[in-house]
Amino acid sequence: MSIGVNWAGSHTFAAKVLHEPETVDELRRIVAKAPKIHALGSRHCFNDIADSDELVSLARLPQELTIDRANNTVTVAAALTYGELGVALEAEGLAIHNMASLPHISVAGAVATATHGSGDRCGNLSTAVAGMELVTSSGDIVRLTRGDDDFAGAVVHLGALGVVTRLTLDVEPSYRMAQQVFRDLSWDAFDAHFDEITSAGYSVSFFADYGPTIAELWIKDRVDDEHPFQLREHYLEALAADIDLHPVPRLDAANCTVQRGEAGCWADRLPHFRVDSIPASGNEIQTEFMIRRELAVPAVQALREIAPHFIDHIWTAEIRTAAADDLWMSTAYGHDIVCLHFSWMFDPPAIERFLPIVQATLTPFEPRPHWGKVNTLPAAEVNARYPKHADFVALANRLDPRGAFRNAYLERTVFGA
Repeated sequence: MSIGVNWAGSHTFAAKVLHEPETVDELRRIVAKAPKIHALGSRHCFNDIADSDELVSLARLPQELTIDRANNTVTVAAALTYGELGVALEAEGLAIHNMASLPHISVAGAVATATHGSGDRCGNLSTAVAGMELVTSSGDIVRLTRGDDDFAGAVVHLGALGVVTRLTLDVEPSYRMAQQVFRDLSWDAFDAHFDEITSAGYSVSFFADYGPTIAELWIKDRVDDEHPFQLREHYLEALAADIDLHPVPRLDAANCTVQRGEAGCWADRLPHFRVDSIPASGNEIQTEFMIRRELAVPAVQALREIAPHFIDHIWTAEIRTAAADDLWMSTAYGHDIVCLHFSWMFDPPAIERFLPIVQATLTPFEPRPHWGKVNTLPAAEVNARYPKHADFVALANRLDPRGAFRNAYLERTVFGA
């Protein structure tokens, strides 16, 4: 059988078998028997990280959600999406600290790849994990809690350790947010005021094609009765948008979350896209590189210099920040980061030509590529930027001694380097 393609249609799965267990015990038997297997989530990766000879979807397992108010946590089934989680938590007056641009992605998949939202003080989505349960290649169940010896190595696991069945996440009281979008921020303002701009809200994103100006600046902030959202006519000479905008300026904003300062639930403002919508164009290829925060301005200046190589092939590029963490394979391990994201038009031959130029330009800034997006950087070079890489390999060898979860992606990017 054909498993089909990923969300964007940019990767065709090579696997010929898709398992859909309905119980954890059934999952354990499947995993223990399979020579090579990997978990398949919401198909939002742009490379083969979630491919193998056999795949297993957890969508038919009970989609449990259990709140522990004493410990301020929620335990969720791995296949639950952030949109579903947001609805359930808001009904209980609770929230999580951050969300990605898309609420359509699965919790487990986002955590496994260190997927992130935006915010100077916000760690990526994996930093909310307080506990996890996974099925190893022997069919055993392993449970880990924050503070355990293996915990920091297991959270951002890339699918290399087992099939995660449940995650326990930190929660906090629900909060409200509002956002405002500004048009045509100058690059001079970006260069001179980067730290000021990224601290202007709880979550801040720049959208540009590396043309003459930054097309859009999105500022999202928490609000309450005592601290209402402060609408502005302009910000650093960028004018406030008088209509809702899409991160890709040429696309309709109907699928985007509400803007222009109208307050709403955190789950309806932190993402850029509404949970009940089609998130974006779909027909795209994404790349993303994380660098040390203090290198943001010179790195972006370098990209602007090579923009003629790619400007005709880009939907949009997003620049945003995330806080440092201590999770071994997180792209923010050890230092605050700036995330340089690109959504390319679906033109593989063109990307094959200019992506090496983009990567070579960023190499002096020691980028860590997003695990779920396309890059061709040398694996040894990338892994050298993870101080705990060798420890992660040892952990994978211990939890998966027969290499059942070692797919082509992991052999190429983690274990073979």
